[in-house]
Amino acid sequence: MEDLTPPGPTPEHPEHPADEQPILAVSHRLPVTMHRGPRGLERRQSTGGLVTALDPVLRKRGGTWIGWPGTRLPPEEQLSAPSDPYRIVPIPLSDTEVSRYYYGLSNRTLWPLFHCLPERARFDRRDWEIYEQVNLRFAEAAADAEQEGLVWIHDYQLLRTPLYLRRLRRGARIAFFLHIPFPPFDLFRILPWYREVLRGLLAADLIGFHVEGYAHNFMDCVERLLGVRVDWQSRRIQQGERTVQVGHFPLGIDFDLFDQRARSAPRVAREGAEKVVLGVDRLDYTKGIPERILAFERLLELHPEHRERVTLLQLAVPSRGEVTEYQRLKREIDELVGNVNGRFATATWSPIRYLYRSVPPDLLCALYRDAEVAAVTPLRDGMNLVAKEYVACQVDDPGVLVLSRLTGAAETMQEALLVTSYNVDSVASALHRALTMDESERRSRMLGLRRRERQNNVYVWVNAFLRAAQTTPAALGPPRDADFERWLGGFLNGLPLALFVDYDGTLTPIVDHPSRALLSDNTRAALRTLASRPDTNVTVVSGRALAGVRELVGVEGLTYAGNHGMEIVGPGLEPFRHEALAGFEEKTEELARSLDEIGAPGAWVEKKGATLTFHFREAEESAHHDLAEDARLRIEAAGFDLRDAHCAVEARPPIAWDKGQAVLHVLRNRYGPDWAESVRVIYIGDDQTDEDALHILAGLGVTFRVGSADTPTAASRLLSNVAAVEALLSWLAERARS
Repeated sequence: MEDLTPPGPTPEHPEHPADEQPILAVSHRLPVTMHRGPRGLERRQSTGGLVTALDPVLRKRGGTWIGWPGTRLPPEEQLSAPSDPYRIVPIPLSDTEVSRYYYGLSNRTLWPLFHCLPERARFDRRDWEIYEQVNLRFAEAAADAEQEGLVWIHDYQLLRTPLYLRRLRRGARIAFFLHIPFPPFDLFRILPWYREVLRGLLAADLIGFHVEGYAHNFMDCVERLLGVRVDWQSRRIQQGERTVQVGHFPLGIDFDLFDQRARSAPRVAREGAEKVVLGVDRLDYTKGIPERILAFERLLELHPEHRERVTLLQLAVPSRGEVTEYQRLKREIDELVGNVNGRFATATWSPIRYLYRSVPPDLLCALYRDAEVAAVTPLRDGMNLVAKEYVACQVDDPGVLVLSRLTGAAETMQEALLVTSYNVDSVASALHRALTMDESERRSRMLGLRRRERQNNVYVWVNAFLRAAQTTPAALGPPRDADFERWLGGFLNGLPLALFVDYDGTLTPIVDHPSRALLSDNTRAALRTLASRPDTNVTVVSGRALAGVRELVGVEGLTYAGNHGMEIVGPGLEPFRHEALAGFEEKTEELARSLDEIGAPGAWVEKKGATLTFHFREAEESAHHDLAEDARLRIEAAGFDLRDAHCAVEARPPIAWDKGQAVLHVLRNRYGPDWAESVRVIYIGDDQTDEDALHILAGLGVTFRVGSADTPTAASRLLSNVAAVEALLSWLAERARS
């Protein structure tokens, strides 16, 4: 038989890594697992694609691997041996944490939801809390490693770890790879903690997925659920002042290893001369084993000529046997196998041979090599390496791969017979075609598959990802006209515009002293243009005193709301001053004297009549926490409400009035009680004092918050910085001219 080794250049190999920097790998499981045997704890090498991919790279470069050892370790137990080429750092988990973090949130919530099986997902607040705690512990271990170079975090068990690590090591280079699918928008938003998951991932510099579709789903969710700016062409995301790169990197296998094993493995004895349809899966409901059995049963119904000539050999590797869902699945499979064998078995033939166990690598490769057909038909799978392993082991008489379209592998393995796993008749038809395919077609299809998988092996994957992780993506810069048109074009058509905008941190950058926060010429010009439009009203809503913000902006025709909207003046409005202000001006003077007693260098009090702000931006950064806490205690003791701002604490009279109430006051008095039907509203702010307005306007307008997605907000969209606000105002001004 002609050798099926595909021609072509030698693919990349771990001896030729992308560079020589050490790697700090963080994953749920370590490359070694501790087992309790007759002689106590035994250390064994873990299996799986991730260990195959990363272990050779860390051996070459050095570094650290952080993860759970699989069991509790005595305090004196050390996983790292002196001969190890890299450090192994175990993360201890209690029984409760394993139950709620791993079996709970990870595998009872995220696993089914991300595999598009929401009916199997369970949502438990306590599971989420433990998941957060464990993710923080992984991040702390990574921060404590004190290792330079890339931190590479893996998979759905650690979706929040990048954010916690970013907070602990602000300048760290962080990459994340998801080894399962990322679901589409309509499914992902079912998760009660969808914003937290997205924020956790966006703390990474590079986020990798297996295929383009998963990357698209992620970016779509980021844009629609967080309002973050996404550049679809370059797959970059603007996260405040950082730029996050998104990419797809299809995972391969160690092709040569499987090829060599298949060539040297002994032949497996068969019962009779029947052909074999092989299924190899971890016992999991995503793998579609029941559906595959039903399809094989349908094959025997529709094509009786295959009876006593074909056997389905289904190997199911035990998995998560402690979970009720998986116990129920095993019982279902047992019953289905019994039913099919009961219907069709003869004295000399059983249509299904079902093995519930693991098999040694050499035996597995022999089964791959000798099977006429491999049925790889998951309901959903991130990649699926079984399909690639089968192809690598086809070194002799070529078999046929029947592959689910709902796997990541199907994106590139087009020579396979692609099926929809839920369509039993379709799978049965594909199995019949595979079993009756002539040798020439089988050979052509398998040669194409083997050539690609040999070239795109696991080492190509790891090197491609590391090259991307070590490349800093170019900043996106301010949003472009096309972005604003997409966000606001349809919204603005046909009705007047009421634009509300904060001052510090929004119209101007946050600076060392508020007196130096000055408008740019472009921003002031845009405000003047907008003020001149009869169908546009602009209100500057600031925590500054009314006279101060009015003087700094200096544009006629605008409405000004000072002291968080407690004082308002503007064209067509009766001047407004909240009645409670008069009684608090004397108390404010007393509070100012109390805050002056703090006496820290760089800290000072800004008086605004009945309100004030205690600033500490110019103080030593190490003193910020203590200064803020001291100010909070004094403000509360004086009977004022407090709000935290950027390096400041604000004191306001304890009255039910804020920027949200001020916005409603302006809208009602300018447009009437039915203002929502007669005007389009846009609000732009940057801190917690703006959240009052953002909450009130949710669903009633388009709202923007300046900053990153790290901070929870009610805003519709995010603008990365003041330059983005200036670009938006300039676009509105130009649009007004047209």
